[in-house]
Amino acid sequence: MLDRLRRERDSWDVVVIGGGATGLGCALDAAARGLKTALVERADFAGATSSRSTKLMHGGVRYLRSGHVALVAQSLRERELIRRNAPALVRELAFVIPAYRPGERAYYGAGLGLYDWLARRGGARSSRTRLLSRDEACRRLPTLRTQSLRGAVVYHDDQFDDARFALEVMRAATGLGAVVANYARVAGLLFHAGRVAGVGVVDEESGATIEVPAHVVINATGVFADVVRRLDDPAAAPMLCASRGAHIVVERAFLPGDDAVMIPRTDDGRVVFLIPWRGRVLIGTTDVATDDIGGEPAPDRDDVEFLIAHAARYLATPITRADIRSAFAGLRPLLLGKHSRTAALTRDHRVVVSPRGLVTVTGGKWTTYRLMAEDAVTRALEVAGFDRVPSRTASLAIGNGPVPASAIEQYALENSGGHSNQSNQTRVALLLEAETTRFVREEMARRVDDVLARRTRALFLDARASAALARPVAEAMARALGRDAAWVERQTAEFEALARAYLPPD
Repeated sequence: MLDRLRRERDSWDVVVIGGGATGLGCALDAAARGLKTALVERADFAGATSSRSTKLMHGGVRYLRSGHVALVAQSLRERELIRRNAPALVRELAFVIPAYRPGERAYYGAGLGLYDWLARRGGARSSRTRLLSRDEACRRLPTLRTQSLRGAVVYHDDQFDDARFALEVMRAATGLGAVVANYARVAGLLFHAGRVAGVGVVDEESGATIEVPAHVVINATGVFADVVRRLDDPAAAPMLCASRGAHIVVERAFLPGDDAVMIPRTDDGRVVFLIPWRGRVLIGTTDVATDDIGGEPAPDRDDVEFLIAHAARYLATPITRADIRSAFAGLRPLLLGKHSRTAALTRDHRVVVSPRGLVTVTGGKWTTYRLMAEDAVTRALEVAGFDRVPSRTASLAIGNGPVPASAIEQYALENSGGHSNQSNQTRVALLLEAETTRFVREEMARRVDDVLARRTRALFLDARASAALARPVAEAMARALGRDAAWVERQTAEFEALARAYLPPD
């Protein structure tokens, strides 16, 4: 990919900055329209917010309460397109809302009836919302706190693996001819005749610089969108504020079975989900405004205590800090609005064009990534002066069937807390080499965390167990990449430090 960027002397039709959900969506949309497309990402694909979501493709039930019906309807339409285009990458999931107060069951049932109606208008064929008796709720959720329980409501949305979905979008884009490169940092913009005319890129591994000329540049860098906008105009007013969303991951014993729990109202006005995910239970998310968008976001003590406290209101057995296998956070790019609380800001997206022609798309959420990309590329065609070509992604298939089970993830699940036995290590070692080599050769994995955090989700499933895999993964990658022993030592140490950051803070 880097060689193709270096060799190309003519301008690319479109260059996309940012390899998260929206940027990869832009690359796919542009390539599907027949445009000569390149994408550059400073770290790994989906390395930031796009791999740290709550793993839901959903309409956003909570926005009905604040009257954002159009946003919910739009998200539900996009959810249905994703179901049709990527059936192996998403699955329907039942969400149970327990009712402990008089009238709650009817209240939630009415709101979710509207949610169902909006979904059906968008073409969905989901299972319908229904009311559950107290006994039904207890059968479906045997670990639910039963004191004062009056029943429940069950509705349906979709679940996915965010990092894997992003990688499949990347593969689909390259299959249509797009050039995408990770660890390729944009150091500046190129200009010609007073217009943005490409990007200057630094190969983070070699330090070499590459000039990538383009008819139009799309800035799809999420929370960093304002930073890139200021490469074009240092005085550009901010469009965004950032919100930190934290999650914790615990054993399935806290929520056995196939159903998720939705906590409909929290102390900060959001909702919290308890979701079965890849052999664990994922609990999140918080909403904390932050100005710190550099480095690795991490939950703080208050985030963890917030999630533990809210889960305790619904589970018979309280979660303790010792039960947490991994804790992680992501930063949401939220469009600045009239509200001071980030929890009150919606997930709308916006496409803007600077006076010198930089196209920026930001805001939004995973469920609307395709629509965001379509809007951005359509605007980019106008900026470049190209003929209008319709988007094809509403009917474009993504993924080539079910993703194979990962031996690396299975190790993390079976060796909870980092305690392993020799038989497990021997068995996994037989599969690890081939699995790691495939990620290097077919999916551009370049560092240990690319394998253990995104190509597999071992880091998110169990931080301690994943740390035990750092050295064997580094050694397998070194053989595939031609790296030396010093590289193995650096990568092992860097990942072990990263894994420690995924343990709950003291």
